[in-house]
Amino acid sequence: MTAVYAMPELDDLDARDLARIYVITGGRVGPSGRTRIDLVTLVVAAAAESAGRGPEQRSILRMCATPLSAAECSAYLRLPFSATAVLIDDLVAAGLAVTRAPRAQVLPDPDLLQEVLRGLQRL
Repeated sequence: MTAVYAMPELDDLDARDLARIYVITGGRVGPSGRTRIDLVTLVVAAAAESAGRGPEQRSILRMCATPLSAAECSAYLRLPFSATAVLIDDLVAAGLAVTRAPRAQVLPDPDLLQEVLRGLQRL
């Protein structure tokens, strides 16, 4: 007789969510590597056309009419970040979206700051 063990950490709702995520991503667990996508990567829709795309990808294109971070997309879609990254990667590969790293903050030259401080101290 074979014993059947239940997985107490998964209830029916969790199993449905996992199955949905599996279907949405085609079983992939991360982006293909064509595009580097992290939490602060900005996503911008390059085209409004979304024919042949799933509802999640259409939502990303609508949301990203103005730049939006990948983390925000994930939160709005209520999907794990890894699944959202797969969807964004597919949109980039199809030419429907563009990603870019956020602008790096340019810090002033430390020597210049020292000179300003000395000047202020002389006042």
